[in-house]
Amino acid sequence: MDKRIAFQTVYSSRKTLAIQVKSDLSVVVRVPYGTSARTVSDAVERHSDWITKTIARVSANNENIHEPSHEEENELIKTAKQVLPQKVEYYSRIMGVTPTRITITRAKTRFGSCSGKNSVSFSCRLMLYPDAAVDYVVVHELAHIRHHDHSAAFWAEVERFMPDYRERKKLLKK
Repeated sequence: MDKRIAFQTVYSSRKTLAIQVKSDLSVVVRVPYGTSARTVSDAVERHSDWITKTIARVSANNENIHEPSHEEENELIKTAKQVLPQKVEYYSRIMGVTPTRITITRAKTRFGSCSGKNSVSFSCRLMLYPDAAVDYVVVHELAHIRHHDHSAAFWAEVERFMPDYRERKKLLKK
């Protein structure tokens, strides 16, 4: 059974090996500096079933994605600029944090981010999801102001202000 999978190796100062299937169906293996090519290829071979299943799932998801036109995207940005600052203000008050800036982007691969300087950004595409999912992303990004990682403390912070965050997070997968 020869399951050769093409992949790209990215070396960085991380501590663990991670395999990612991107939306373009490419496979990226992120590894710590000094990791041997043999270790990387062994990991890909060991996880080949997972990689194959994930490629099939991502491919199926890609077929179901409606790519907004430029005009639709402009409308999403307009809506996001009305909706998101109000949500950020509301949850900031409850959570006791203050972002330095709020930005709306056209990002396709992430719903939100929080910079090291506590500036939060949200993709206009978030407006395509239910309100409960939007609120989850806002709380998630604001929690990063206190915890700039995805540690247990970060998730405890999210759960403290949104106990049902797991259900809301699932809405982003649909």
